Amino acid sequence: MQSFDAAKNHFQLFGLEPSFKLDLTRLEEAYRALQAEVHPDKSAHLADSEQRLAMQRSTIVNEAYQTLKSPIRRARYLLMLNGVDTQEETNTAMPVDFLMSQMEWREAVGEAEQKRDVAALDRLESVMKRDTRLLEELLAVKIDADRDYEGAALLVRKLRFMEKLAEEIGSAYDEIDN
Repeated sequence: MQSFDAAKNHFQLFGLEPSFKLDLTRLEEAYRALQAEVHPDKSAHLADSEQRLAMQRSTIVNEAYQTLKSPIRRARYLLMLNGVDTQEETNTAMPVDFLMSQMEWREAVGEAEQKRDVAALDRLESVMKRDTRLLEELLAVKIDADRDYEGAALLVRKLRFMEKLAEEIGSAYDEIDN
């Protein structure tokens, strides 16, 4: 593991190749090694300015790790490195079939919540997780193999919809539990 260098991108920081498909075990090992190097506790005996610098380094390492660990955040970051904005806030255009399925899912979640049907929520969550994995596999192809960053941006926007759906399912579980 190389010493900490804030000028490196997140992948370089952990000694990894920029890729959507990551060896998460290797990421974890690199994170732990780097965090051991920059952890603020190692600077507790130093001057305040050095302690602040250690805190900043630790924060950068933590943020980089959280970004690379999350598939959607990793995809956003890779696209950003390649000059592509996912436009999640401004571009809500989606294929009609995807939007229709999202509407159907939200209705099904609402209905399951209203009926307090945990089994229905379990089924919805299972399908949602499967569809999310499929989108992530497509994203890996778009980014790593095809270098189709604009196509990948659409998939990131779809994953954002799936992330929101997962939150709605979680809220429905919480509502049923109360």
